[in-house]
Parts: sequence; structure tokens; C-alpha cells
Amino acid sequence: MSRYGSVRMEGVVKRHGSFTALHGMDLSIRPGEFFALLGPSGSGKTTTLRILAGLEEVNEGRVWLDDADVTHQEPGERDVAMVFQSYALYPHMTVAENIAFPLKMIGTPRAEIDAAVKEAAAKVNIAHLLERKPGQLSGGQQQRCALARAIVRKPRLFLLDEPLSNLDAKLRIETRAELRRLQRALGVTAVYVTHDQEEAMTIADRVAVFMEGRLVQTGTPKDIFMKPATVAVAGFIGTPPMNLLDATVSGGQVHVNGTPVAPAAVREGEVVLGVRPGDLRLAPAGLPARVDFVEDLGDSLVVHLDAGGQRAKLKTEPNGAAPAEGQPVHLAFAPESAHLFDRASGERL
Repeated sequence: MSRYGSVRMEGVVKRHGSFTALHGMDLSIRPGEFFALLGPSGSGKTTTLRILAGLEEVNEGRVWLDDADVTHQEPGERDVAMVFQSYALYPHMTVAENIAFPLKMIGTPRAEIDAAVKEAAAKVNIAHLLERKPGQLSGGQQQRCALARAIVRKPRLFLLDEPLSNLDAKLRIETRAELRRLQRALGVTAVYVTHDQEEAMTIADRVAVFMEGRLVQTGTPKDIFMKPATVAVAGFIGTPPMNLLDATVSGGQVHVNGTPVAPAAVREGEVVLGVRPGDLRLAPAGLPARVDFVEDLGDSLVVHLDAGGQRAKLKTEPNGAAPAEGQPVHLAFAPESAHLFDRASGERL
């Protein structure tokens, strides 16, 4: 297998004065992978991307690209291309000149530039816009121009910092699929920063979840959804995210508000019980709760519940009558759909 476009970060620490943005980051990305860095604002994902690009210096640790130590290399020596959230296009240049800019900077002959610009523009469907200025383009067209400028050099690493956040919802979903197709066609390694977990789950081969400057879990989207490593990851992944209820384990059972709800093969004590909204159901017996309100999303209903002062959501098909606000209900779930976490550490049990 080619090592072209492999990435390794070892023990990377980044401080801004007294604030530590990254605490000893270890990360490895395989050649040709579409790899997402996912986490809430301020979790360290954009800092990680900027370190890979050479736009930020590290305080400790090493960065490797294709087995070469690039920790202290300048951005121009790294053979990486970055697409920013703001697109960063030059307003006084045409689309063609914007796309050509990276090749001009490295002294590529004019004839080669023209051919490469046409090829890159065709790949992102903007070949008909080459004479326009960025101000004459829609947001989606500007985004494609920024992508064409990034791919024109055929870099070994393609870095994308929230590239879809300025687009409307429909265009985001379309562009997401296009990005994935483009990355596959180019065979390039892509590292993609997003705070939108649905975006990461649909686009990435693997995902690294960041929380407060630490990498808390890496895996396929399915791994992370099915087996979140911590309470924080469980509460971040999923639409709506997992219900997290304070519970206790005693006598081989999980109890919520004193009601036994599932068998447990873990040590006795205080835990957090996680159940996905789609795994909860209304039942004749189980955990007593009250319906707060019902959201009708067309293809599903999300029932907001109060279980003895603890909030929960239940997601169901819109078939049959929805429960009424204020109605008392009982909640149940299959034992295998329960996730248990240590209440003190937040770690999965």
C-alpha cells in the first residue's frame, strides 16, 4: 500500500500562554482516508488542522507526513492544501486566476497552469465560471472555486476547516456528497474539521472525537455511535443525542429513580445509564415518566419526557396517535440497547 498522504502526530502539545489547547495528542491517519476531526467549539480540532498545515507551531511532540518529520517545516514545504471556512478567495482576481494562484507561486509554466486550471475547474463543475470574479458567484460556487484551488496542485494532504458551514442546509447535504466523491476520485488523504456530527458520520471513513483539547475516541462512525467511550461522547453523537440518566446498580439490576429498568453485569454503585431516543419505547410497565411535549418532524416524532426530574427523549415513527402533553407513561427498552458509564469518571463500563 502507498504511504502517500499518511499522517502521524505523537505527543503534540499546543499552548496559548497559560491555556493548553492540545494535551499530548496522538493521532494516525492512513493514506487515502477521509478522516474527520469532530468536537464542539474550542475542543482543539481546528488547532490540530492548523498544526498539520504548518500554520501553528507545536510546544511539544512531533508531526510526521509520509514518514518525514515535518514538525518545524514551513507550510509551503509540506505539500498540503487547505480549504478555509471563509474560502479566502482574492476578490480582484477571476476564478481562473484564483485557481491558478498556487501554481503561479511555485513557478509552473503558463501552458501547464492553463491545462491544470481547466481540469480542476471541470472536476468541481465550475468550468463555465472561469472568467467571473468571486463577488459574482453564489456561496456554493465560491466554495467550489476554493476546492479547485486546493486540488490544482495535487497535494498529498487535503485539509478542510468547516468548509460547508456557510452554505444553506440543502446545499450542505449536496456538497457533502460531492466532496466525498471528489476525494475518492482524487485518491487523496482528506482531514476534515466539523462540529456537525451528522456531517462527520456521513462523510468520514474514521472520526476522531475531541473534547477540551483531548482526543477522547477514534473509530469508524458506526463504532463511535454504537459504543461511545465516555458520557461526553455519548451526549454529543446522535440526532437527538443519547439520553443520559443518573442510575444505580444493585442486586444485578440498573435502577432509575428506584425503578429497576435493566439487568447489569457491572459492579454495584452509581452509574449513568445511556439509551438512544430510538431505542426507548412506551410500554405498559417500566420507568414512570410524564410527556412534556411532542415534536412532529414529519418522518418521525420526538417525545420530550420528564422521568422524575430527569429529562429524556423518545424518537418514534409517526404512526398511530401521539401521546398527549402531560400524559403519564412508562418507558422501556431492550436490555442490549443500554449503555453504562461510571458516574465519577464518565468512562464506559
